[in-house]
Amino acid sequence: MLIRFNKPYGVLSQFTPEGRWRGLKDFIDLPGVYVAGRLDADSEGLLLLTDNGQEQARIADPRFKMEKTYWVQVEGEPDEVALNPLRRGVPLNDGITLPARARAMAPPPGLWERDPPIRVRASKPTAWIELIIREGRNRQVRRMTAAVGFPTLRLIRAAIGPHSLDGLAPGTWQA
Repeated sequence: MLIRFNKPYGVLSQFTPEGRWRGLKDFIDLPGVYVAGRLDADSEGLLLLTDNGQEQARIADPRFKMEKTYWVQVEGEPDEVALNPLRRGVPLNDGITLPARARAMAPPPGLWERDPPIRVRASKPTAWIELIIREGRNRQVRRMTAAVGFPTLRLIRAAIGPHSLDGLAPGTWQA
C-alpha cells in the first residue's frame, strides 16, 4: 500500500509530535505504515508512506535518484541567469549538488494559504520557481536557493517520481 499525504506546515515526518510540532498521528491512523523520505516541519506538500520496506527504501534512497519536484517561493525575482547556478550544481558546505532542473513559474494553481503566513517585506518582491532534484540532503532546496541569493520563504514538495499532490488538500491523504 502506498499513501500520498499533503503534509501541512508545522507537521513532522514522524507519527510522534515533538515540542511545538505536530506528528502524523494527528492525520493518519493506519497501523504498519512508515514514511518513505522526509520533509521538514517548516515545509509542506507531498509525503509518501508505505507498508512495504522495499518500496520505502526505493523511494527514500538517493541511489535510486527518484526525482522530487518542489515549488519554491523565494525572496527576490530570479531571472534565467540567476537560475543557471541551480542548473549546474551549487557548492554547499557538504559538497556540490547535482544539477537541478529549475524554471520560473507562476504561483501554483489552487494554492492554499499557509498557516502561519510567510513573512512579507514590502521592499522585497517574491517569486516562485520549480526546482527538480534527485538528491535528498538535509534542507537542500533551502540551502541551494540561499546560496544563489534567493532565500526560500515557502517550500512545497509537489511530486516524488510519478506521485503528485494532485487532488489532495492539506492534511488529507489517499491510498
